[in-house]
Amino acid sequence: MGIMDGVRDARPAAAAGAGAPPLRLADDWERLAYLREVCELLWPPTAEMTLHGGAHGWPQITGAMRARARGGSARPEGRDFVLIPGVRHPRLLVPAAPARAAAAALRQYGQPRSWAARMGVAAFALGLAGGLGGTLLGVRVRVTAPPEAESIESYLKSVLSPDIRVSIRLGPARANRKPVLQLHTTSGTSAGFVKIGFNPLTRDLVRAEAASLAWLQSVGLDGISVPRVIHHGQWHGMDVLVLSGLPVWRRRRGLSGARLSAAMETVARVGGLQEGTLAGDAYLKQLRERMEVADPGAERSALLEALDTIAGTGMCTGLTFGAWHGDWSPWNMASTTGGLLVWDWERFASGVPLGFDALHHWLQSEVGPQHRDPLAAATDCFGRAAALLAPFGIDPAPARLTASLYVADVASRYLVDRQAAAGAPLGAPGTWLIPALVAEVARYRAGQNGTH
Repeated sequence: MGIMDGVRDARPAAAAGAGAPPLRLADDWERLAYLREVCELLWPPTAEMTLHGGAHGWPQITGAMRARARGGSARPEGRDFVLIPGVRHPRLLVPAAPARAAAAALRQYGQPRSWAARMGVAAFALGLAGGLGGTLLGVRVRVTAPPEAESIESYLKSVLSPDIRVSIRLGPARANRKPVLQLHTTSGTSAGFVKIGFNPLTRDLVRAEAASLAWLQSVGLDGISVPRVIHHGQWHGMDVLVLSGLPVWRRRRGLSGARLSAAMETVARVGGLQEGTLAGDAYLKQLRERMEVADPGAERSALLEALDTIAGTGMCTGLTFGAWHGDWSPWNMASTTGGLLVWDWERFASGVPLGFDALHHWLQSEVGPQHRDPLAAATDCFGRAAALLAPFGIDPAPARLTASLYVADVASRYLVDRQAAAGAPLGAPGTWLIPALVAEVARYRAGQNGTH
């Protein structure tokens, strides 16, 4: 029986006995299962993880890491963490002590923008700083391991500082989900973030981000701050990337559409712009090669057929190609009085049509917090392309073509990464991205045939 099975088996009886509202299996309990898997990765096999339900009335759930120290090992030592905001909606695991490190981790997490949200986080952090974590939450996770055992904490302390304390972020299910750690000193000073690549996909992404950030740091981005690579190494077969934190605590500044477009164009031009047949052919070739490793099926076939139709128009030769962030969404940036902060550069790439970042930012904004119907939003992306890409000097016809290539690019990414199998929200492009693209391609065909 796997880790996921163990957690899910524990849920129904606990929920019924506590008389609590039903939990969201697809989210909250999945994150608890993921927490256990992360602990297995980051602590030794001789460790044991235990979740204490405390004031919520939840029974103790013992993790899958059951092996205890044997032989002449010293008495195991326990490390206590607090689960925030609790077992029902787990988002962050912070050290129970020292209290200042826990409070700092909470302040750093999410950086809510609304006044009410900021006040709520401030009150919560104040309670943690005062040592009330157990009283406020009643949910603790204890990781017990022999004192000589190697863990991610001991590794980070050896390469950074003995004063480091680790917090763990618990994100939603997706194929590229990886352990992301926040680092703080015992005094509560932020010491950066850690991304850990533990399988082929996440290792590739961690390595790509390390290389991209190192290059961007050397060339510079006017008006844009990006994380700095502090350390990139391997630990127990996993890639460990330590990045500096960005000053997200600075006062926020309104971000106009013109300023955002200018920043995106700065990124696009960082390696130079290209035009013409060679640039268009190189991009289409790269996209088709990516699709070769996708699982065979109707979605892949429809996507390849759409690409063939787009290539057949010959319009790609008139596009301008440059670089893009790859996942420039509202939650991967902050506009402050000190400038624009942009993070999560693992999808950075060059040789893509100019304007991809603007289209991605708009579409993710539509299907993210607003929860708009994904198919309607993807379909609307083509009609909105002219206005979205006008700041880049792109005319309506090539703008619409750029939107088609953008939708195809993101759909191919989801297919190749197998996001649907990982349970990612909107991870099945066959339900929204590909149908929208197929309808748009049908419009091209109708135009070529002189029909309406």
